[in-house]
Amino acid sequence: MTLAQAPHGFLSPTGVEIAFLLVGLVTFGAALVTVTTRQLVHAALWLVVALGGLAVEYLLLTAEFIAWVQVLIYVGSVVVLLLFGLMLTRAPIGRSPDADSGNRWAALTVAVAAAVALVWVVGDAFRTTWIDLDGPAAGSTRVTGESLFRNWVLPFEALSVLLLAALVGAIVLSRKAKAEATASTPVNNRVGKEGDR
Repeated sequence: MTLAQAPHGFLSPTGVEIAFLLVGLVTFGAALVTVTTRQLVHAALWLVVALGGLAVEYLLLTAEFIAWVQVLIYVGSVVVLLLFGLMLTRAPIGRSPDADSGNRWAALTVAVAAAVALVWVVGDAFRTTWIDLDGPAAGSTRVTGESLFRNWVLPFEALSVLLLAALVGAIVLSRKAKAEATASTPVNNRVGKEGDR
């Protein structure tokens, strides 16, 4: 058996596998910064990096359709909706000490338990499955689209309604805060004038 015919393993990774690992580390780091930063806008921008890293991982796994759905829906819609929500509700843009609820240990415990369960379930389901990255793509955009809009159309539409409700809620909250600020302004002016007398 020649060297070119020898099967590669974990000790002889290909370039795609090395890129997959490096992009995964960057994505993991961006996700950590997203949940640990105290600035909401920075968290949203690091979320863009994390979701973009996931799209690159999908591209490396030859799942182009899922990668573009990731970019269009999550990076293009969810993050923009989050930034619009921050702007419309006039949330603090700088450091927010009140953004930390003090439940870091409980959140860390739940996150570690969820990560262990997810890794175990995925590892158990795909233990003997290998993806041939050098061969032809296993699925096509047509098959994926038919599966998405035939079997998963209800969750897809529910997500759309949820995003729309969040945007409408942000607009309502911003108008309510603006109305309250306008209503309280004349009272403050009157108190100031009476104090001058």
